[in-house]
Amino acid sequence: MLHNQSRWRAFSRQEAVLVLATVVWGATFLIIHIAVQYSGPWFFVGMRFMTAGLISALLFARVLKGLTLKEVFAGACIGVMIFFGYGLQTAGLQALNSSTSAFISALYVPLVPLLQWLVFRKKPGLLTWIGVALAFIGLVLLADPGSIGVTFGTGEIVTIISTLPIALEIIFIGWFAGKVHLGRVTVVQLLVAGILGFLAVPVTGEHIPEFSWVWIVASVALGVASCMIQLAMNWAQKSVSPARATIIYAGEPVWAAIIGRIAGDRLPPVAIAGAVFIVAGALISELSPRKKTAVSAQHEDEIERAEV
Repeated sequence: MLHNQSRWRAFSRQEAVLVLATVVWGATFLIIHIAVQYSGPWFFVGMRFMTAGLISALLFARVLKGLTLKEVFAGACIGVMIFFGYGLQTAGLQALNSSTSAFISALYVPLVPLLQWLVFRKKPGLLTWIGVALAFIGLVLLADPGSIGVTFGTGEIVTIISTLPIALEIIFIGWFAGKVHLGRVTVVQLLVAGILGFLAVPVTGEHIPEFSWVWIVASVALGVASCMIQLAMNWAQKSVSPARATIIYAGEPVWAAIIGRIAGDRLPPVAIAGAVFIVAGALISELSPRKKTAVSAQHEDEIERAEV
């Protein structure tokens, strides 16, 4: 009995860390939504991930001397996906409220097993297909609820596209997990994402924003949070299984909706129903037994939720 109680206390503490991390990530949608009213999305992404990269470089300074070409390659691959995934997500937040963006972004979860099928020929199980179907229904309900027909605005389209590189990021993390040093790869991927963000500014016709404490504080705060929470998640997931962790992570858009509601977001009943379908689809697809083995290493998926 005492042994079981001890195990329960340890599990509860680890899980509490993941819940706290998920709440913070949910809040980032509103923070970014506000920040991109003062800064272009790509410059903001550059600031955010460059800050996270520099902090992680300081934290892992002692082991950076052992950086290998393989780790540079791995970090670059993941960093490119972070850049496209979170860059497009940030761009979408210029037109979407934080709640809608968060729920659409959750589509990356059912995308992972589908991409694994295409890349690694690992056929998804029945639960995955059910999850994908539920997520698709939810997306349709979120698309301009109450209107005749289904329409997607620029914000929705850009955010939907962003889920593809985010899903690929998770697959890359799972692919390289155990083959590279987590700390060194984290530094590389964050710096790559930050550098690409800055390079995208002139390419997209964006301009360096005028000075504003809003985007400065937001980008630096998210950079610090991305790095610190990543470390906390890595620690917590040493004891929490990927399946259990995913259940907690699926609450991210829910927390985003709660925080967005407090800030004034209003989702109509049909959109709320769509949000429920998407979260349910994400959970069901992730809990598929077939997927569990392929992406166990995906527990490293947090590396990039640094992204996030």
